[in-house]
Amino acid sequence: MADKPVPDPADPSLAEPDPPTAAGDNAADGASDDPAAEVRRERDDFKDRWLRKSAEFDNYRKRIERERREQADMAVGDLLEAILVVVDDFDRALTVEAGPEAEAYRTGVELIHAKLLDVLKKRGIRAIDALGADFDPNVHQAVMHESSPDHRDGEVIGELRKGYMLGDRLLRPAMVKVAKA
Repeated sequence: MADKPVPDPADPSLAEPDPPTAAGDNAADGASDDPAAEVRRERDDFKDRWLRKSAEFDNYRKRIERERREQADMAVGDLLEAILVVVDDFDRALTVEAGPEAEAYRTGVELIHAKLLDVLKKRGIRAIDALGADFDPNVHQAVMHESSPDHRDGEVIGELRKGYMLGDRLLRPAMVKVAKA
């Protein structure tokens, strides 16, 4: 016995023609007595709803992932800013002249400072080169202006606190002194 293909009941080409009806039966309200057409409409409605819900869920998933990533980046940025305060303290400690009895401590502080800077560098953090550059409000914070005939107008002539970048993102602006004409 050979298998015969089973016709699909949803196939519109196989639907039986509607029996003739009186002129005013269902023509006015647009309803159809064809159960296959009703099933197709219902199927199309369910498919449309499913596609919309699927797209909504995909958008939700992408939004949650983006928010999670932004929150992690902000947490890392906050931690790095706190570490940069420690780096500033090391910088200040190394500018102080100490006597020969403190040379061993100074060497230890220099080693710790170098390791800390190496860790930051490996994580993509770099210092902003401010001295001699033109003032840029995107990376510099002007805290002083000083008249200086030896420098051009808007040139950074002093750095009060280093600024740092994490990749292309500003972690902390450099606090600078700017020349004015």
